[in-house]
Amino acid sequence: MADVASPVAPTPQAVRRALARAEAGKALSVAEVEALLAARGGDLERLCAVARRLRSLGRGRVVTYSRKVFVPLTMLCRDHCHYCTFAKPPARLESPYLTPEEVLEIAEAGRRLGCKEALFTLGDRPEDRYPVARAWLEERGYASTLDYVRAMAIRVIEETGLLPHLNPGVMSYEELARLKHVAPSMGLMLETSSARLAERGGPHFGSPDKHPAVRLRTIEDAGRLAIPFTTGILVGIGETLRERAESLLAIRELHRRYRHIQEVIVQNFRAKPGTAMQDAPEPEEEEFLAAVAAARVVLGPQAHVQAPPNLSDAAMQRRLLDAGIDDWGGVSPLTPDHVNPERPWPAIDLLEARTAEAGLELRERLTIYPEFALRPDPYLAGKMRAPVAALMGPDGLAVPGRVPSGVPWQDEQALALFRAEGPALEALCAVADGLRAEAVGEEVTYVVNRNINFTNVCYVGCRFCAFAQREVDPESYTLTLEEVAERVREAVDYGATEVCMQGGIHPDLPGSFYLDLLDTVKAAAPDIHIHAFSPMEIMNGATRMGISFREFLAACREHGLGTIPGTAAEILDDDVRWLLTKGKLPADTWEEIVRTAHELGIRSSATIMFGHVDAPPHWVFHIRRIGRIQADTGGFTEFVPLPFVHQNAPIYLAGRARPGATFEESRRMHAVARILLDGLIPNVQVSWVKLGMEASALILRGGANDLGGTLMEETISRMAGAEWGIRKDPWELEAAIRGIGRIPAERTTTYGRVRRNASGEILDVAEAVPALRGAR
Repeated sequence: MADVASPVAPTPQAVRRALARAEAGKALSVAEVEALLAARGGDLERLCAVARRLRSLGRGRVVTYSRKVFVPLTMLCRDHCHYCTFAKPPARLESPYLTPEEVLEIAEAGRRLGCKEALFTLGDRPEDRYPVARAWLEERGYASTLDYVRAMAIRVIEETGLLPHLNPGVMSYEELARLKHVAPSMGLMLETSSARLAERGGPHFGSPDKHPAVRLRTIEDAGRLAIPFTTGILVGIGETLRERAESLLAIRELHRRYRHIQEVIVQNFRAKPGTAMQDAPEPEEEEFLAAVAAARVVLGPQAHVQAPPNLSDAAMQRRLLDAGIDDWGGVSPLTPDHVNPERPWPAIDLLEARTAEAGLELRERLTIYPEFALRPDPYLAGKMRAPVAALMGPDGLAVPGRVPSGVPWQDEQALALFRAEGPALEALCAVADGLRAEAVGEEVTYVVNRNINFTNVCYVGCRFCAFAQREVDPESYTLTLEEVAERVREAVDYGATEVCMQGGIHPDLPGSFYLDLLDTVKAAAPDIHIHAFSPMEIMNGATRMGISFREFLAACREHGLGTIPGTAAEILDDDVRWLLTKGKLPADTWEEIVRTAHELGIRSSATIMFGHVDAPPHWVFHIRRIGRIQADTGGFTEFVPLPFVHQNAPIYLAGRARPGATFEESRRMHAVARILLDGLIPNVQVSWVKLGMEASALILRGGANDLGGTLMEETISRMAGAEWGIRKDPWELEAAIRGIGRIPAERTTTYGRVRRNASGEILDVAEAVPALRGAR
């Protein structure tokens, strides 16, 4: 760390001149703020008197706190702060992350105690440093720690009603934008604006996320997004008084520009055993009090200035009140301060008594301060307004004694959405489209693939299927392995990254034929991704080979299977399935096969076929079941609503089914799926094969974000009577996407991104969501 050329302390005369300007309410230069920070003895008393007067002008007699639980989502971190005991290596942790069950257990216990805030604190991007963190996320279908933060924030607010406050570290503008929709407030301590402390020998050396330029950018981006934001300084980590003054002024400047900083924490450094700074001196009491009082003077009467009460004893807490603070921060009746575990929270009744001794009144607040909660535009995302309002009194503070309650979607509410018509339908689609934008942004994805329906011979007898033929029928076929190989080579020449293979349940083909197909594809194109075999085919193969589903799926994986289509789901209600398929594949068996695939690291899509003998209650039940599976496994890549194509379907021709879903029903289905699966499955696909491009473009404006594949050929829907099967070239899909003002993006099967040169050759493939590694 570069030496500071023996900084000259402000003279007593300079301190008193600065005090005189502060008492007169005049603007202060950085040198004058530095002088205030040097105030001691009688000068400090004068400074504290100014700070108290300013607090009284802006905040009256009210001092606030938030009743919270502390959720240490992960204690892994890619940084190496020299004073930190929160971050731990993997060997010292039972698990890299808290599980969803552990997160919800903490939140629910806090809810029962009347807590209203769930403070998510975690290390910065541990997956960049620790393979075990990356593997844990991959196994559960999360692309990053921030994706997991988002998912857990949604579950906490929906299942417990607690309001998340997110402290996940440095974030980009885009990451902040995504998280704004799942939390009323966020935070990032500036700590210091001194880049010197990040140099070798400094406390932030080896911590890329602690460089002040990076942290200031995050705080500024939060301002550009109007996110109610917490920040602050850390006093006594080696900064000079001038650097401390510069830090306070940097925070003030950002707030003046964006009006988004809801509180500024002034925190005293505490030396902790086992850290590189265990022997470093802590700031003396008067030094810390001067920092608190100077912060009040610099930030002004309307600012909220906070000092953590557990880092000071009872006498010092009283002096902090005299120095101008108006907030004690989050105080938990349940969880420890995991950043400072050696210092327990004071009991709330004791804190209330000490506050009253200073002539002040302790009031409970929410994680979002009244100034922002009472004026939600532009600070609160739409989805956050009702949960905040449920806990807020008319003054914007918390309603004393009110216990949060979760607000998960109820079946009757979901059914009401399926009845939306006219303006209500447009509003429904607008909500779904907003959720789509939050979850995945403005890209619309597609995959360059080839469909290979290797046989249409099938004797199962599904009543909705016009694809199946008997062996003696003139339109029946079964491709030879060489014909399959030729189609694969054509797909590679076309630029495909995936082949999708499904077929009928042929009575004469052995279970090993599925493995032969996989071998054939890999021999023809070793690098192509194989997306193949519905759960019905998996059941057939396993049964014919006399082995378990797990053994059959494991064998398929060894022979090159990448992912499976979640078809044969139809409606996951056995009463409906009996009418459609005569019970060919019970819903529980479908679920067992899909869960087993996910456990083995084989991801899948999820589908629903609707508009035949079903009704909205079946749809809600089906979507909920898919959501429960996803919450457990994280293995679904996308949800694909498939409207029933009726024209040639036997059940329709027999007068037992209605003529498919209406277009309005298709719009509702995609929109409601986006809403009910928000935070679980990020991608909702619209099938251009079933609906055509014009209708698909409209549904892309109502919650969907994916167009599926180019196909090259498609047989099942076309034989049922769909007009749109066959193929779409990438340029056609991209033109349709640009036509609605969105951004086309070629993807892989698992929603990575494919980049090509002008001639169509693949330059690189970035797998955004790597394949699962398997829970067992």
